[in-house]
Amino acid sequence: MAAEIVAEGVCYQYPQAADMALKDINLRIRKGEFVAIIGPNGSGKSTLAKLFNGLFVPTKGKVTVDGLDTRDRNNIWKIRQKAGMVFQNPDNQIVATMVEEDVAFGPENLGVPPEEIRKRVYEALEIVELTEFAQKPPHLLSGGQKQRVAIAGVIAMRPDYIILDEPTAMLDPVGRKEVINTVKRLNKEEGKTIVLITHFMEEAVQADRVIVMDKGRVVMMGTPREIFSQVEELKAIGLDVPQVTELAHRLRRWGLKVRGDILTIDEMVECLCPLL
Repeated sequence: MAAEIVAEGVCYQYPQAADMALKDINLRIRKGEFVAIIGPNGSGKSTLAKLFNGLFVPTKGKVTVDGLDTRDRNNIWKIRQKAGMVFQNPDNQIVATMVEEDVAFGPENLGVPPEEIRKRVYEALEIVELTEFAQKPPHLLSGGQKQRVAIAGVIAMRPDYIILDEPTAMLDPVGRKEVINTVKRLNKEEGKTIVLITHFMEEAVQADRVIVMDKGRVVMMGTPREIFSQVEELKAIGLDVPQVTELAHRLRRWGLKVRGDILTIDEMVECLCPLL
């Protein structure tokens, strides 16, 4: 059985809604990947995220997590152990009065023995670099730190897949950087499969693969370089591109010989230096 999340012919319609929120989605997210899903507001990206761990069930088609069908309610407990979810507002996920208690909440609900819980809490806080805050009340932390506590709570449940639904939307630039560094570390060092829903293009650039959604459909898929070099196409559906990619696009229009797939400042410097 392949270790992956698979969506086959997936449609989803909210109760009382006239139109489908998702239309004929076919996707495969393989173990160990870091996938970013982007799209304008209302494109269906958050709805898709909730289908990946069984919070929603497809109206048509099916979603499987390591071969387990989310439509089968007997599978839901196992699916949620495999696919953990981090939401936009950390305050909605923090339930305890102390950081370490909050991180322990998930494993306790899974019936993990106390000794193992202590071990998992320590490991999770170490991964998100918050061990020194274990005894602190969460309300004293910054937004970025709170979101990292929420991520630690998911890590402590030992999922293979971590699905993050706009986890940095409510954070300042410092908090965003903290959370994205944590996400990258989870993927590269801990081997976790990451699905990141984001509207920050600079975050999507750091993924292995980018999925672009519009009006409930997947309209583009590829590496960050392949996706963000299509500046006009992305703008046509109401998306930005990373600032440095936008600059490269304008320089090319002005006749300068720079690459159209530049994603970082370092790459831009490399391109411009020979022209000076």
